[in-house]
Amino acid sequence: MHRVGVLALDGVVPFELGIPARIFGAARDGAGNRLYSVATCSLDGGPVRAEADYGLTVAHDASLLARVDTVVIAPSHALGPIRTEGRLPAALREALAAIRPGTRIVGICTATYVLAAAGLLDHRPATTHWRDAEHLQRMFTTVRIDPDVLFVDDGDICTSAGVAAGIDLCLHLVRRDHGSRTANDVARSCVVPPWRDGGQAQYIQRPVPDPTAEGTTPTRAWAMERLAEPLTLAELAAHANMSVRTFSRRFRDETGTTPGRWLIRQRVDLARHYLETTDWPVDLIAHHAGFGTGATLRQHLHATLGVGPQAYRRTFRPA
Repeated sequence: MHRVGVLALDGVVPFELGIPARIFGAARDGAGNRLYSVATCSLDGGPVRAEADYGLTVAHDASLLARVDTVVIAPSHALGPIRTEGRLPAALREALAAIRPGTRIVGICTATYVLAAAGLLDHRPATTHWRDAEHLQRMFTTVRIDPDVLFVDDGDICTSAGVAAGIDLCLHLVRRDHGSRTANDVARSCVVPPWRDGGQAQYIQRPVPDPTAEGTTPTRAWAMERLAEPLTLAELAAHANMSVRTFSRRFRDETGTTPGRWLIRQRVDLARHYLETTDWPVDLIAHHAGFGTGATLRQHLHATLGVGPQAYRRTFRPA
């Protein structure tokens, strides 16, 4: 069983603190057995002060982090010198230093500050809540902050944007560990979408659009039924009765990404579905998913997931 340890710091945000237990705790295998165990700790094993008007009692101290397979650091609104000076308190620095090599480390929302201050994000991609992205980048200039995405998976280090993006990241990790079918079951159990399109850009407040203007949702639905076809930006814009420039701008405003990147994401997800549920050869899957050739599918699967079609199928195709 995969062991998850969640670290709660003073000022912890209760909603995000509960996400790992809720998402990982809902993951089951075909026989109904739990796939993860989740335990929560504080630095000294004592109660922690929450952002809300109550405290939280935990069952473990930070030595837990040296015994688990995944460490999740919940966000806090009381980071003090971590946020203002980029400096870790001694107890937190020692707790992070004791994490075993190869352990997956996850930072939700402002916990990215903790990982950056620990030097774990030097020259690596990461994200955080869009309100903090600019400040985080100024504080830690070697970290490659992407303020537009919901989460960043960089292998052994993963970070998410704020609040519900922690759900997106934890679901992604279940999907990475056990495949889309298990992640979808978890999403249904928790009554959340298994995947949200776009990134944080769609949640940043913008001027209210013309109420008479039509959005790109109908065109996205139309495209989803035609992923196997070589859809062009001009065809998408024509379906929406917009110019290419207007369509591209409105699409990004609504989804947080470009039409081209959105299409690739949908096609990768469709290819993953075929790899998990069929015995089709890679070239046939590439054709049905809209990639044309197996080589193109391999390129995009590697870019998105870090593995090729055959390795993905060996991991996630049910026996």
